[in-house]
Amino acid sequence: MNEEDEDAEDKVITFYDFPSKKDGVEGWNPFPVRIRLALKYKGIPFKTVWVEYPDVELTLKAAGIPPTTQWPDGKPWYTLPAIVDPSTGVALADSFAIAEYLDKTYPDKPLLMPSHTKALQTAFNEAVLAHVRPIFPFVLIKFCGLVHPVSEEYFRRTRIVLFGKSVDEMVPQGENAKEEWKKLEEGFGKIAGWMKKEDEFVMGDTVSFADFVIGGWLILSRLAWGNDSKEWKEIAEWHDGRWGKLVKSLEPYYGK
Repeated sequence: MNEEDEDAEDKVITFYDFPSKKDGVEGWNPFPVRIRLALKYKGIPFKTVWVEYPDVELTLKAAGIPPTTQWPDGKPWYTLPAIVDPSTGVALADSFAIAEYLDKTYPDKPLLMPSHTKALQTAFNEAVLAHVRPIFPFVLIKFCGLVHPVSEEYFRRTRIVLFGKSVDEMVPQGENAKEEWKKLEEGFGKIAGWMKKEDEFVMGDTVSFADFVIGGWLILSRLAWGNDSKEWKEIAEWHDGRWGKLVKSLEPYYGK
């Protein structure tokens, strides 16, 4: 690499994401996945710094990135995704805040939140989380199969702090599993109901951050259960195959 290449490398956005122990997986957590999709869609050069769960706080502190929330005991909680943009000196976390920043700073690139749609994007962001909530007890254990051992130990330990039970104990079983799976299907159905049947994306034929919000959960689901699994095939086929089609449409924006 020559000096000119090194200068160009130094000017690209640094994007912090969780690594996976699975070969070929370029991000899996639904929140960083949103920003990976967003950066690719806008065509903004970036480099990924992979951060294991127990290293997030020290890594973000060193980069000057503030916490986004608090642990139950009031201690600051540092989360991913996060970015540092050397062209502006901005360092921040939280997927929605990052999306807003990218549009404001790079308005000449395709917009994540097209003009006058911020309220819609905000509402969609919050509503999706509420409607896909039944997925959590199913996939928390799947997280453990995606990450390296050092992150798995941290994740298992801290989820007990958050939920009062282990991720193994949270997995739905028997009739309860059927009921929760039905709730998940109904939740995705509510989201589908906000869109016209013929629409490829949330805003019709226009890609927006809302697609990356739901896309993050769909990409996680495909990775967690596997492309050929019964679970993913069911999700992909729900609501006239809308979700499988959406993931396919987002593939150009996924990866490095």
